[in-house]
Amino acid sequence: MHQMRNEIEQEARTAGRFVKAFFQWIVLALVTGSLGGTVGTAFHWAVNWATGLRVSNPWLLWLLPAGGLFIAGLYHLCRMENENTNAIIDSIHFGDKVPLLLVPCIFLSTAVTHLFGGSAGREGAALQIGGSLGNYIGRLFHLDEKDMRLATLCGMSAVFSALFGTPLTATIFALEVISVGVFYYSALVPCVVAALVAYGISTAFGIPPTRFAAPFQPLEWLMLLRVSGLAVLCSVMSIVFCLAMHGTEHLVQKRIPNGYLRIFLGGAAIIALTYLVGTTDYNGAGMEVITRAIEQGSARPTAFLWKLVFTAITIGCGFKGGEVVPTFFIGAALGCVAGPLIGIPAGFAAALGLVCVFCGAVNCPMASIVLSVELFGASELIYFALACGIAYMLSGYFGLYSSQKILYSKLRPEFIDIHAR
Repeated sequence: MHQMRNEIEQEARTAGRFVKAFFQWIVLALVTGSLGGTVGTAFHWAVNWATGLRVSNPWLLWLLPAGGLFIAGLYHLCRMENENTNAIIDSIHFGDKVPLLLVPCIFLSTAVTHLFGGSAGREGAALQIGGSLGNYIGRLFHLDEKDMRLATLCGMSAVFSALFGTPLTATIFALEVISVGVFYYSALVPCVVAALVAYGISTAFGIPPTRFAAPFQPLEWLMLLRVSGLAVLCSVMSIVFCLAMHGTEHLVQKRIPNGYLRIFLGGAAIIALTYLVGTTDYNGAGMEVITRAIEQGSARPTAFLWKLVFTAITIGCGFKGGEVVPTFFIGAALGCVAGPLIGIPAGFAAALGLVCVFCGAVNCPMASIVLSVELFGASELIYFALACGIAYMLSGYFGLYSSQKILYSKLRPEFIDIHAR
């Protein structure tokens, strides 16, 4: 009888710990989601305002080198030169502190990049803003080192969700991108709650979620083979993109050690390239090009190559922004051009390309599959799942984020613990 009573008390204490932890994370997720949603909404407005102003005043492109000097000076003044998305990932691996000052730095510098025509996305800034906010909130809650990592993931999920309107993708991506092969299940509930709260705030302020009207394609065996072929091509493109991004950054840093001169010349190069190609399609994020490729099946034959060049120079020379939206652009443009050559309708191929290049570049197949559902619906899920699986496997161990750990082999159930390259 005494032993039974002890077992009941032990079970009750265990249940109490679970309940306490559950409500603790719910409260933290609500706070993080509210703050992340508010900041993410403001960031969305800032980038959209900057983009609209640049489109209305094309002459602003000539100020890109000056904008670059401002960014370099801001980061030097705030001592943030080494703070980027890789630093956020490292903070989760090692429990490092993320400075709150990173939030205004990346917020303002990304807006400046878009205002003057740099070629970059927004999600890199979203991950940095969210990671910094989550880390700060974790310190306010006096969390220990291990729980601080989950708080950082919460912040990443929240701001990503607010910015793109894809709460499930934001959740899975934050949990999956850190360590390939290991999924942080303990962070699932807080990240989902934070992402949903942030999504609710962004929609309440009138920010529409990112959605595309992709053409429907019935399930056919021959189409499965064609989709597989396109996925192989996209996996190669993801490798090329990663090599170009890392290679350009290393090359310009080696050849031009002075950060101010490097970013100034990078801005001048973007101006020259813009006038060389005769279009501003490759400045900014290029969401209108992505939409046109998917919904109208129309893209310039070399659009994906030019976007690659523009983005590599912009980010490699020190401008701030993200690399994920450029992968969307490159994948959609590549799919739109290559798809019809192998019998896939252009719009559907663009949708497949968007998801595949993203998957190969970030090594996140589950997040990529969920992304396809949130962007295009679930009617062609089997096509996207097959394409993501192929892109993930054939992209090897390349990745956008060098701090990302690949813990398990893509070829066999083997622990390898290497960094993406």
